[in-house]
Amino acid sequence: MTKPSLPDLLHAAVAAVGGTERPGQVTMAEAVAEAIDDNSHLLVQAGTGTGKSLGYLVPALAHGERVVVATATLALQRQLVERDLPRTVDALHPQLRRRPQFAMLKGRSNYLCLHRLHEGVPQDEEEGLFDPFEAAAPTSKLGQDLIRLRDWADETETGDRDDLTPGVSDRAWGQVSVSSRECLGASKCAYGTECFAEAARERAKLADVVVTNHALLAIDAIEGAPVLPQHEVLIVDEAHELVSRVTGVATGELTPGQVNRAVRRAAKLVDEKVADQLQTAAEGFERVMELALPGRLEEVPEDLAYALMALRDAARAVITALGNTRDRSVQDEDAVRKQAMASVETVHGVAERITQGSEYDVVWYERHDRFGASLRVAPLSVSGLLREKLFTERSVVLASATLKLGGDFNGVGASLGLAPEGTTGDDLPVWKGLDVGSPFDYPKQGILYVAKHLEPPKRDNDRGDMLDELTELIQAAGGRTLGLFSSMRAAQLAAEELRGRIPEFPILLQGEDTLGELIKNFSADPRTCLFGTLSLWQGVDVPGASCQLVVMDKIPFPRPDDPLMSARQKAVEEAGGNGFMAVAATHAALLMAQGAGRLVRATGDRGVVAVLDQRLATKRYGSYLKASMPDFWYTFDRNQVRKSLAAIDAKAKADGV
Repeated sequence: MTKPSLPDLLHAAVAAVGGTERPGQVTMAEAVAEAIDDNSHLLVQAGTGTGKSLGYLVPALAHGERVVVATATLALQRQLVERDLPRTVDALHPQLRRRPQFAMLKGRSNYLCLHRLHEGVPQDEEEGLFDPFEAAAPTSKLGQDLIRLRDWADETETGDRDDLTPGVSDRAWGQVSVSSRECLGASKCAYGTECFAEAARERAKLADVVVTNHALLAIDAIEGAPVLPQHEVLIVDEAHELVSRVTGVATGELTPGQVNRAVRRAAKLVDEKVADQLQTAAEGFERVMELALPGRLEEVPEDLAYALMALRDAARAVITALGNTRDRSVQDEDAVRKQAMASVETVHGVAERITQGSEYDVVWYERHDRFGASLRVAPLSVSGLLREKLFTERSVVLASATLKLGGDFNGVGASLGLAPEGTTGDDLPVWKGLDVGSPFDYPKQGILYVAKHLEPPKRDNDRGDMLDELTELIQAAGGRTLGLFSSMRAAQLAAEELRGRIPEFPILLQGEDTLGELIKNFSADPRTCLFGTLSLWQGVDVPGASCQLVVMDKIPFPRPDDPLMSARQKAVEEAGGNGFMAVAATHAALLMAQGAGRLVRATGDRGVVAVLDQRLATKRYGSYLKASMPDFWYTFDRNQVRKSLAAIDAKAKADGV
């Protein structure tokens, strides 16, 4: 029997999902198949509307080896598992003569824990010794959430938090879930045979395609204990997010509250002398943290070093004691012990990591109005880790609408641990970059307007001229505006000011409702505007006339006082590179490419991306940032832009939108 051709398979899959075959999608599918066959690596930029998920799924399914697909967002995971994979598998089955199986796998805390549900949460002394199910008044929000979770537990097949609609608060979910460190293990748990997390793992072991998230991929790579099943092909979608997700997983944190919680949990299970040692160390750490000022610690101060060594040694003693003692008087002792061990091990791990003082780590203090001070440690770079853990044993395909920054893939490649494209060497992963373009006609569908006449933005200054410009643009557009701000404070100030100036255009502000509700309301009323910060730059998909103006208040460089970014910049400079371009400009380029990508989401979309920061036009790095964005028609002419917006608005109104 002849092997079915890739174009035939792709054609069948596209027809099954009701899509249209795009030249870029065909090019992408062929390149993915080639990378898998050669056991090489591919960075592929596929613009919105290309149909990139089928561009990688079809060649991966045709290859027949096990594939892990890791995404950054829940929305894409759901789309793959609930829509793209079922239809694609059905469409390919007759030609492949087999039916590939697929499964979703997440971290353990995403699944309902039956032990927690039925036995209750081991309670800390300070929080009172009670069962939260009994203590939460049925009329309270927490009580109602818990009752609903109990009912849901009887009917759910997956126990996956994301299948619960509507959702519940983090506090309620915390009462019925465990982290991997707190889990008793299937063999020791009375509910092990019914465990939702274990069932998900078993399904993943049998599946040909496992859909997971970047965080679990990072845990699998960093912690050494495999969470994902063995796989021959790894596909990372939304790959522009990977470095920040891996950095997040590799970041450790210590707070006085967290340390005190570990003390309370361990005190019930170890003798008084050992518990007192940890209590004393916790008090010393808390005293140091009371004086902590935000910022990077180039060297760990003597008082902090002393406090951390005391914490590390006391935590180690508690861990040893927890392993050697049993106390039958403690109700549900195994769960209480496991929770205590998890808390103390985290404290020990972070204290030891900072005490050891690796040159590859960055340490800093943070202060929150609500939570007080925290001590954090993160890797200076994750590129070496990614190169070693991701690219050595399998073919890797990284896909996104934004991977080509400033005209090439080398910036993103370097952050992933890849040498410049075409570089050869014994231990260097072989990779290529491919831009398959977009089905959209960007120069005809969109305008990139830079407000060159505005004053350059200065930190924390009053940008009255920017607010005047924003007001006029919204009026010309008839609402229909997504405002992307470089800080939450800037978004709040703009919303407050413009609500007074132009009350006829409702302004929604991120944080005043859930993101899902905000986007739904923004889509429903064309006169409405939506203002917000980081997650809006990347997470909004509103095709059509509700979003015809995307405004960026200024170039989103990282804050100058961001400890991790400034440390990374300094490290590049010390190695003889351009730290500003490698770190700050790359960070800004990625966000601006993502932000500009919010405008054109369908072939009929028209509109303007307005950057209210003259530096995009006047500074040398402006051309690099501009080259990272879609190829819109480019202008500084404010009158032309107002006329264009008014014409687009008039047409939408004539079409009844």
